Amino acid sequence: MTHSFDIGNAPHKVPVGRGRLFLIAGPCVLESEGHARMLADAIQRITSDLNVPYIFKASYDKANRTSIKSFRGPGLVEGCRILRGIRESTGLPVLTDVHTAVDCAIVAESVDVLQIPAFLCRQTDLLIAAAEATKSTGGAINVKKGQFVAPWDMKHAVEKIRESGNERVSLTERGASFGYNNLVVDMRALPIMRSFAPVVFDGTHSVQTPSAGNGVSGGQPEFIPVLTRAAVAAGVDGIFLEVHDNPAEAKSDGANALHLNNLQAVLEQLLAVHEAVTK
Repeated sequence: MTHSFDIGNAPHKVPVGRGRLFLIAGPCVLESEGHARMLADAIQRITSDLNVPYIFKASYDKANRTSIKSFRGPGLVEGCRILRGIRESTGLPVLTDVHTAVDCAIVAESVDVLQIPAFLCRQTDLLIAAAEATKSTGGAINVKKGQFVAPWDMKHAVEKIRESGNERVSLTERGASFGYNNLVVDMRALPIMRSFAPVVFDGTHSVQTPSAGNGVSGGQPEFIPVLTRAAVAAGVDGIFLEVHDNPAEAKSDGANALHLNNLQAVLEQLLAVHEAVTK
């Protein structure tokens, strides 16, 4: 894998595809400004102590919730204000999802990484808009592999972005659909995709049970450490984790989130595996 790049600015610059394991983490959705800042600060303290490069993530609008009654977030204007404030106050690079092409240019001014949701990974207009928006700001794009897409076919999403002017693109594995309400991770997908782009493993959505009933998704967070260790052993560049201080009360994806209290122990395990593999 030859493509590599940096996200953010010193002293919090995150090297992508350069052999150093990095973390993307935060709440699924912006629940409030105070809550997001608390989690950003708490995760930053942990990653700083462990010397893990860190990108804060949270969504301003969860446009793909199962139920129309589900909480979606503060919206574009308020969400960008909160994300921009976190980036300015902490110095951390910030990532957020975009669901429509029209949002890309606005959001790219407030964050460092635009993330394309798995369900939208083949949407050409969205990929092109994200590439054009981040090309002018120096930002990057993280594309989540669709649950319905073969790993080798994600090369087409990467090519759409690169040919639209931005070489700073990574891919994220989050499991493949297996029957109803279940996801399975094929670890072969990681080296396959890594042959043409840096790869991140999503350890929390991979344990999700999508739309498991009553308009919400379930999850099996007890398997987060197992799958993330396996992914690091397979040679990924980064790890993606949705982290919450009280998953039972989270407004989105609490059932598959990693509790903040468990983050340090999981990262310590992943660093040990990474060190053993790179040796």
